[in-house]
Amino acid sequence: SRPILDMSYSRHFLDFQGSSIPSSMKKLVVTKLSQNFREAVTLQQDAPVPLPGDGDLLVRNRFVGINASDINYSAGRYDASVKPPFDIGFEGVGDVVALGLSASADYTVGQAVAYVKAGSFAEYTVVPARHAVPLPSVKPEFLTLMVSGATAYISLKELGNLSEGKKVLVTAAAGGTGQFAVQLAKKAKCHVIGTCSSDEKGGFLKSIGCDRTINYKTENVESVLRKDYPEGVDVVYESVGGKMFDLALNSLAIKGRLIVIGFIAGYQNPTGLQPVKAELLPAKLLKKSASVRGFFLNHYLSEYTTALKHLLEMYERGDLVCEVDFGDMSPEGKFTGLESVFRAVDYMYMGKNIGKIVVELPHSVNSKL
Repeated sequence: SRPILDMSYSRHFLDFQGSSIPSSMKKLVVTKLSQNFREAVTLQQDAPVPLPGDGDLLVRNRFVGINASDINYSAGRYDASVKPPFDIGFEGVGDVVALGLSASADYTVGQAVAYVKAGSFAEYTVVPARHAVPLPSVKPEFLTLMVSGATAYISLKELGNLSEGKKVLVTAAAGGTGQFAVQLAKKAKCHVIGTCSSDEKGGFLKSIGCDRTINYKTENVESVLRKDYPEGVDVVYESVGGKMFDLALNSLAIKGRLIVIGFIAGYQNPTGLQPVKAELLPAKLLKKSASVRGFFLNHYLSEYTTALKHLLEMYERGDLVCEVDFGDMSPEGKFTGLESVFRAVDYMYMGKNIGKIVVELPHSVNSKL
């Protein structure tokens, strides 16, 4: 009852490159709730390739993005009602290899698309056409914008109230989303301070416009902020949590704003979060007329399309650096294939990445020519 273009005879049909779409594929599935990603997630070797419905695309994933929140998801912290097994991975870039009849009004086989949808850690993912983003080509840089770029863009626009001369502190500034917070704050003519864990990361941050980098392994962040910014900072883009949250809170200026976009320091803890000294929070906020705001991208989806359009335009013009980290410098080398998602998650939690961590999913093409 579901008309599928190009699928007239069987599950095995020719795609646009003359290679056959198989009936089974590899994918990652959460089989047990745990804050330990390796314990929670299983690589399935022979999952059925899903069929697109009338308004859907079947996307052959070429690049998938790693997010700090992958661990929150596999630990069951986002929705306690969801029970294993369930699919994992939030974003992908790939080619359309099959599509439903309605979807064919706007898309064709062979088109490059990006998407944000649970279940991207798979060789093939069914994506509703209305949620896909058409791309000029399949490039991993586009993937950096889908969650990480959009989070920085929308949160700073909606909650940051940026203007020329404001002082903006970005924690984990060389990470997947931090790199965009730095660049977007600079475009708003702000003075940007970025924390990072190595001189190499500091060099990258300077290259994208960061005014002051603080290597927290060799410098005392609190002392630097007190000495160099005695009046405090106007906006903090905070994704670390724990002690860094407390430190950022204490460094706010009068009417300062702290935007919480995550707390990676607590994601792998059995209890979830590292405690913060929140009992003093009301007094600290009152004393400075300051505010703390949380930001979760899912609550701002009405702004998403516009944000992504602007980000894609900026990248295409060369106005935005989209740094991708494939793990080339990791001990076992580049993140290739779904098996390497586990290594990629470890790499992120060890704080090794510069930019967005991306895993490449190579596909062999069996030419029929």
